[in-house]
Amino acid sequence: MNTAFPSLRRLATPLLAAVALALPFAAAADNWPSKPLKLIVPYPPGGAADTVGRIYADALSESLKQPVVVENKPGAGTAIAAEFVANGPADGYTLNLVPTGQLTVLPHIAKNLKFDPFKSFAPVSLLAYTGVVIAANNAVPVNDLKGLVEQAKAAPGKFSYSSSGSGTIIHLAGEYFRLTTGTDILHVPFKGSAPAVTAVIGGNVNLAVDTLTILAPQIKGGKLKGLAIASRERSPLLPDVPTVAEAGYPGFEVTSWFGLNVAAATPPAIVERLNAEIAKAAASPTVKEKLAAQGLDAWPSTPAAFAAQVRTDYDKYGKVVRESGTQFD
Repeated sequence: MNTAFPSLRRLATPLLAAVALALPFAAAADNWPSKPLKLIVPYPPGGAADTVGRIYADALSESLKQPVVVENKPGAGTAIAAEFVANGPADGYTLNLVPTGQLTVLPHIAKNLKFDPFKSFAPVSLLAYTGVVIAANNAVPVNDLKGLVEQAKAAPGKFSYSSSGSGTIIHLAGEYFRLTTGTDILHVPFKGSAPAVTAVIGGNVNLAVDTLTILAPQIKGGKLKGLAIASRERSPLLPDVPTVAEAGYPGFEVTSWFGLNVAAATPPAIVERLNAEIAKAAASPTVKEKLAAQGLDAWPSTPAAFAAQVRTDYDKYGKVVRESGTQFD
């Protein structure tokens, strides 16, 4: 009796099953998008992440010929939004606007997260980046970073700084600064940049640490005092605000970037299409101008480059978390 045919059947059965399972995903990718998309932003309206999200949502809506609707899901240091996308349908219709801290800081300080920064998502592309600024309420009796550090050292616990939430890159920037300068400054987290900055303008918190996008208008409008920017060079938007390095702390740099990812099992063809559309949008003069007006630079990338950036910053900020004793408030 010929025994080859049963062996072939045993080999063919799982192969055919795999092909059968793959066919619906291939068809879905071919027809994608056939309905509106959702872009999940992990902060309330008004912050840098929301600004970036809406700029790219408008561009993608035009190029994909389907509405891309921004849905704000703030809370839990951006974990609510990340978990919503990671555990949702992997069909390319739910996009995750990723701020730096979501995948690089939050996993180091939050317990029981329902997502893994490296396994739960398929990276699509980086989108944009901006510098981080340190500003003060106008009534605070300091006019530069040197004066702030001197007073903070003389009176530990005297000053407080606001952030857009625990686990964000803004939070880590504040802790990184506190660690670098050897000062004791209290962290006061808020659910987003808008309430965080409002609290400083109103005098409820002394200092604001946030992106150039958020703080430049407040500083230029005279509502806050700009003390320093944590970038390699001064910004054209705030030419009179020195870098942290110029203020006496060379090497202190914090870049706030934004990226886009989707649920891990999203078909690769959809990820590739999204990546191509992001690259096209980032090259658009309209998108570049809108970002530049907010102190942002377009930063498109390959999925692999985005994944590498996440890994680099995960390691970098993990060290800051350990050395500063940062905890999830």
